[in-house]
Amino acid sequence: MVRNEDGTSSGALIGRLDRRGRLRWSLPKGHIEIGETTEQAAVREVEEETGISGRITARLGSVEYTFVAHGRRIHKRVHHFLMVAVDGELSDADLEVTEVAWVPLTDLAARLAYAGERRLARRAVEMLADTA
Repeated sequence: MVRNEDGTSSGALIGRLDRRGRLRWSLPKGHIEIGETTEQAAVREVEEETGISGRITARLGSVEYTFVAHGRRIHKRVHHFLMVAVDGELSDADLEVTEVAWVPLTDLAARLAYAGERRLARRAVEMLADTA
């Protein structure tokens, strides 16, 4: 999710506490509900987790990872899209989110906790620079 304000671009990030109580910043993401496309799910999840309504402008790519929950190994593939903010107020009202923040695009990769998301953030910055 990107917004332009006063000539500067920022991306919306969410912060969640990990199992050790550390705040970990990431891109908004979630599950696809029955009958949704990946694009519809992305727009819905961003709005639920950040309070911002967005419009997809490009596909960024996907991130795959594996984790263990309740003694089971789980593999996930998350599809990410570049979006422009069209409405709403940044909010951490979602119970799964501890904090939300607009972060300057130049600082996104450094703030993100996960390598795959840092790669996508750098790609987003490059894509936006190409269209400027």
